[in-house]
Amino acid sequence: MFDLVADVEKYPHFVPLCSAIKVRSRAAKGDGMTVMVSDMTVAYKMIRQTYASRVTLDRPGLKIVVEYLDGPFSRMQNRWTFHPAGEGPNKEACDVEFFIDYEFKSRTLAMLMGAMFDTAFRKFAAAFEQRADEIYGRQRA
Repeated sequence: MFDLVADVEKYPHFVPLCSAIKVRSRAAKGDGMTVMVSDMTVAYKMIRQTYASRVTLDRPGLKIVVEYLDGPFSRMQNRWTFHPAGEGPNKEACDVEFFIDYEFKSRTLAMLMGAMFDTAFRKFAAAFEQRADEIYGRQRA
């Protein structure tokens, strides 16, 4: 699951509202850590917004941390944490914890996209679960 979430270039194929991703830089920092700077474009009907973020892939710590750099938000951060949960034939199973906090700079944009973003983030988890089923298949006990 860590690899699935870390593969940000694939997001436009399955993440709600994500229409494009451009990775500006990617650097291995040693000890299993990688830091990327990327631009994500979200689109809903006639509205398109692009924001930049720094993504830290912490494979040893089983965390992915996204820090907002620039765009339509006054703040935005999210964090993925992966907790091993499997045993026996399902030893590679895990629980995934996702946290996001954001606020738009513009009240108008917040009114136009805020409720839609909230709905999209609820669908976010389902999109990643479906993607995991497509790539890894569902393990049966």
